Amino acid sequence: MNALEVTDIHKSFSVPTVRLDTVREHILKGFKLRKHFRKYRELKVLRGISFTVNSGETVGIMGRNASGKSTLLKIISGIYQPERGAVYCEMPITPILDLGMGWNPELDAIDNIYLLGTVMGLTLRELKTAKDEILEFAGLQEFSRLELKHYSSGMAMRLAYSVAFRAVRGLLILDEVFAVGDMEFKERCYKRYEEIHQAGYTVLLVSHNPLEIERFCDRAILLDGGKIVQKGSSQEIAHAYVQSLTSVKTS
Repeated sequence: MNALEVTDIHKSFSVPTVRLDTVREHILKGFKLRKHFRKYRELKVLRGISFTVNSGETVGIMGRNASGKSTLLKIISGIYQPERGAVYCEMPITPILDLGMGWNPELDAIDNIYLLGTVMGLTLRELKTAKDEILEFAGLQEFSRLELKHYSSGMAMRLAYSVAFRAVRGLLILDEVFAVGDMEFKERCYKRYEEIHQAGYTVLLVSHNPLEIERFCDRAILLDGGKIVQKGSSQEIAHAYVQSLTSVKTS
């Protein structure tokens, strides 16, 4: 049974190729004419992406930088709209992508747990019960009343992932989630992920780490240049990804 169907997805962005920062341009900016002094080219990021994910299955997505992975996840999550194609998902989606964007740096960790948690669909009652566990998972109990503007970027991301892992609903989308934090935090993330997988959640996992794809995914997809170039077992795709990196270095 398909939990997710992605059909013929296309996406492009307009990228400026000429930037003029002359005095004349700044004057014209006030008249909203600056656009006439820019040239753009169309960057095709996704070119006809189609695949399905079964209920309870974990599918990995691999590819070199700029292959379209993050854009694809944002389309599936509803952040971007495709120019062509469609996404069908029969369950709620929990995206763990650009976490921390909803933080208020003037508030402390506990207040931000309530803020981000409610955005992710948790109730205040759930958050009140879970806040101590979230802080413990992030290893930030002693910093719970410290304003986030005083957190390091790593501390803030650990807190964000801890909230997100608590808010899992239906389809879980993970973008390089295991790249955050030290080895101790990574091991906690691995353990939490295994609990999520055993509970029967459906997962899309983007990672540059072949070992993570082999360890956690039932099968995988390899992207290159905005296209799917190979589908197969997690071991096959992890090997193909490593080979693609080797071919780039030797070419």
